[in-house]
Amino acid sequence: MAERGQLPPPAKRLCCRAGYGSGCRPGQRAGGAGPGGGALCAGPSSAAAAAALGLLPLGKTQSPESLLDIAARKVAEKWPFQRVEERFERIPEPVQRRIVYWSFPRSEREICMYSSFNTGADDPAAASGGAAAGGAGDAAADETRLPFRRGIALLDGGCVDNVLQVGFHLSGTVTEPAMQSEPETVCNVAISFDRCKITSVTCSCGNKDIFYCAHVVALSLYRIRKPDQVKLHLPISETLFQMNRDQLQKFVQYLITVHHTEVLPTAQKLADEILSQNSEINQVHGAPDPTAGASIDDENCWHLDEEQVQEQVKLFLSQGGYHGSGKQLNLLFAKVREMLKMRDSNGARMLTLITEQFMADPRLSLWRQQGTAMTDKYRQLWDELDSSNRPHRTVFTRAIEACDLHWQDSHLQHIISSDLYTNYCYHDDTENSLFDSHGWPLWHEHVPTACARVDALRSHGYPREALRLAIAIVNTLRRQQQKQLEMFRSQKKELLHRGITSITNLEGWVGHPLDPIGTLFSSLMEACRVDDETFYGFSDFMENMGQCKSLEYQHLPAQKFLEEGESYLTLAVEVALIGLGQQRIMPDGLYAQEKVCRNEEQLISKLQEVELDDTLVKIFRKQAVFLLEAGPYSGLGEVVHRESVPMHTFAKYLFTSLLPHDAELAYKTALRAMRLLVLESTAPSGDISRPHHIASVVPNRYPRWFTLSHIESQQCELASTMLTAAKGDVRRLETVLESIQKNIHSSSHIFKLAQDAFKIATLMDSLPDITLLKVSLELGLQVMRMTLSTLNWRRREMVRWLVTCATEVGVYALDSIMQNWFTLFTPTEATSIVATTVMSNSTIVRLHLDCHQQEKLAGSARTLALQCAMKDPQNCALSALTLCEKDHIAFETAYQIVLDAATTGMSYSQLFTIARYMEHRGYPMRAYKLATLAMTHLNLSYNQDTHPAINDVLWACALSHSLGKNELAAIIPLVVKSVKCATVLSDILRRCTLTTPGMVGLHGRRNSGKLMSLDKAPLRQLLDATIGAYINTTHSRLTHISPRHYSEFIEFLSKARETFLMAHDGHIQFTQFIDNLKQIYKGKKKLMMLVRERFG
Repeated sequence: MAERGQLPPPAKRLCCRAGYGSGCRPGQRAGGAGPGGGALCAGPSSAAAAAALGLLPLGKTQSPESLLDIAARKVAEKWPFQRVEERFERIPEPVQRRIVYWSFPRSEREICMYSSFNTGADDPAAASGGAAAGGAGDAAADETRLPFRRGIALLDGGCVDNVLQVGFHLSGTVTEPAMQSEPETVCNVAISFDRCKITSVTCSCGNKDIFYCAHVVALSLYRIRKPDQVKLHLPISETLFQMNRDQLQKFVQYLITVHHTEVLPTAQKLADEILSQNSEINQVHGAPDPTAGASIDDENCWHLDEEQVQEQVKLFLSQGGYHGSGKQLNLLFAKVREMLKMRDSNGARMLTLITEQFMADPRLSLWRQQGTAMTDKYRQLWDELDSSNRPHRTVFTRAIEACDLHWQDSHLQHIISSDLYTNYCYHDDTENSLFDSHGWPLWHEHVPTACARVDALRSHGYPREALRLAIAIVNTLRRQQQKQLEMFRSQKKELLHRGITSITNLEGWVGHPLDPIGTLFSSLMEACRVDDETFYGFSDFMENMGQCKSLEYQHLPAQKFLEEGESYLTLAVEVALIGLGQQRIMPDGLYAQEKVCRNEEQLISKLQEVELDDTLVKIFRKQAVFLLEAGPYSGLGEVVHRESVPMHTFAKYLFTSLLPHDAELAYKTALRAMRLLVLESTAPSGDISRPHHIASVVPNRYPRWFTLSHIESQQCELASTMLTAAKGDVRRLETVLESIQKNIHSSSHIFKLAQDAFKIATLMDSLPDITLLKVSLELGLQVMRMTLSTLNWRRREMVRWLVTCATEVGVYALDSIMQNWFTLFTPTEATSIVATTVMSNSTIVRLHLDCHQQEKLAGSARTLALQCAMKDPQNCALSALTLCEKDHIAFETAYQIVLDAATTGMSYSQLFTIARYMEHRGYPMRAYKLATLAMTHLNLSYNQDTHPAINDVLWACALSHSLGKNELAAIIPLVVKSVKCATVLSDILRRCTLTTPGMVGLHGRRNSGKLMSLDKAPLRQLLDATIGAYINTTHSRLTHISPRHYSEFIEFLSKARETFLMAHDGHIQFTQFIDNLKQIYKGKKKLMMLVRERFG
């Protein structure tokens, strides 16, 4: 964080020579050096300095520290320098130098904390190597852009220069290398420090942010890593005390000369005030010294730019629904936790500032006036402030309750303060007893609240105390678990008889805003992978800097209160399993439900990092057995509440973990978890559903589970995992299939499982697993039945896949689906996809069918085709004809079905299509028959000259013409009746006059070979109809004609004249027609002029 190049704030401390007033005579201080004397910040030895900086353990130094350095270091950590001066009248200069030397921070952890966001990881290296942002304004920045990382790069690049320490003030220049678009810049950096904390920073870079800029980081790390290269001076007031009057005057005049443009006005003002006897400056004893360290009254804390914290939070809140703003606020909360864990007082201050900005948000008062409920987005942010979304509890309810919590309970105090707190003579076995049967302490409190205490202890840097309380809580949970099992066994008969339960936890531990199980798990796991130093929060920071190590968890022996063979690791794993297996009600609201899923997945992800050994497998077995037997207290019990959180994700993890060690238990657990009661069509009688929790769309049926699609996908994943594992085991596969068919209600998920089973069964490196193939087929058949009467965009894909699957199973499967087609497919699917695919050559070759098998399949296909044609002739007739063409009787039957349906249910386009098929197959007379039937359904008006049926009409007339005069004579009346479009009729007329009708007519009788006359039937009828169509069309067009269509109309009349002239008196008819037009439409002068020009 840079403070825009301002001068450092005025020093609070007023310094003068001890024992003298403001008008005293200059003299020499004890142990003083000459004017301007300086020394390098060399430590007592390189090894000791390294140990002091945290680079080497103190026990491994090459030579012991001097008593002076030990004392000076302790004083520098705890005492403000003013107190040292007041306590001792004369302080030798070497002692002052060592105190000043040791007063600068020695750990890089805090520098990193104040120059980068932490992702929330417990490991200190995460703050540097895994941070998500370098400044609050860019939370998604690349890691190399983090101020801490950039500061290290600047230091390693030799960009730090002119480093000078004067008392408790460090200054230097940091050169920012030239970039592509920016020149090289030199930043002036100044740092004040006190008692191993940086108390203020100034940089001329001009950056505005919550955290330190890279230049401050670079200078700080230079001082920490290279103390022997920093020139150290005592506070400037000490140097001035050693000067006489001439030296002081020379010093001031040189200072003004060098910086006259900046300081001359200030210097003259100060001189005037000092020379004035009554000025305020002369009423104060001493003078300020910014390098003299802290006064007794100064608060000792790291520098935090409170104004920037407020501004950034205000900015994030103003961004509303912007995705990054919530993430950035969560990073700020993570920073608060990080500070609290380091026992940094700024953590509480920063949390206060964030809260104040939330409370000052103008939308709060607006929402309060409007009665608007808190949105899920803001629930998420308030979670960090201990919010709860239970009914009738506001955001502040839990905060108010937290204010009433205290730590004065003597039992609690004994638990957290001692590893030896036991009572082996305690025999009270009541529910809330203070000790268990081993004499180990228990802590009975609302579990999230008790775990919040653990979190508070960890967050504020008390890991030992947190661990002790965590162990007591876990032992309490284990005892309660056993009590609940005993209670259920006494009530089991009654509960199983009722078949339902209303016993469940309304406030689940997994997904809770306080994350109680995650807190216990993290506390115990932390104890598995740290030594004493790291456990207290001061690990060797440099060792892990920037490295992403995979953590190895060990069975470190617990100090107390665990069974033989147990460790912190086993305890952590067990409490995670207890929490994940707890039966709990699904909360209301999208965010709360998403959090349940997300929290569960996060906890399982952490568990997956632990390698299971024999000890942990025993824990898994123990908990799996308990969860199966614990009834309504377990999410895997025999009876669960209809709206309890499903166990699919957890059960999948249990299944994969237990499978190599206890397959029977693994399957029993996974099969029990497959249920999804909330999707059952009706709730069991006696189930008490919450009225506000039911969706209004389907009253009293489905609650509003916003994450239902995710839950169903997890159910599907669990089933798929079991199917994969059960390959080759007939009994297991049948059990899993039965469970899928009973519990999964989504056709798309069952289809996915069918596909998964098919892939597993037909892996290239092994023979097909016929049992698994049958499972795949059964699931596919179920999908067909489920989607038969519903719209599904994947239906065609599903049908094709089922045929493929049945083909792999064998010929009997194909025969079976064809015989039972009406329960699986629509008639169109059965004929166009199923039967057609079965009858294809590729299927015959794939199955290596003999002639007998081929004929049997063909017979089934023909039977299917005829049944489908009867049921849906419009869509299946053509397919039926195609499938039956090799069997005369079947083909005749299909043709008769078409004829029967032609007069009622079939359209002209369907009939024309079948007619063309008949012609193509060599049945011209049947094609002609169907074409005439099609013509009776057709109606082509005068202006439909681009109608899609025109080609079919022309084809039908051409077919009739080719068959002979009689067929043409029969179809022309139908054409005249159905077609009113003049251009189409003239086209037909012209084609009929160009060639002789078919040389071979009916019964093989030869025609005369002459062209048909236009003066005789049937062409005379067609000619008259065409001329009449032209006349009617002309009058219709002239009714609404516009000038831009005049030329097109003249061309139309030209075509009409061609048709008129085909009649023997056509010229006279056309002349009369034109004369009539001129008379009737004489008002359209321009158009009639064009008519005269063309036609006279």
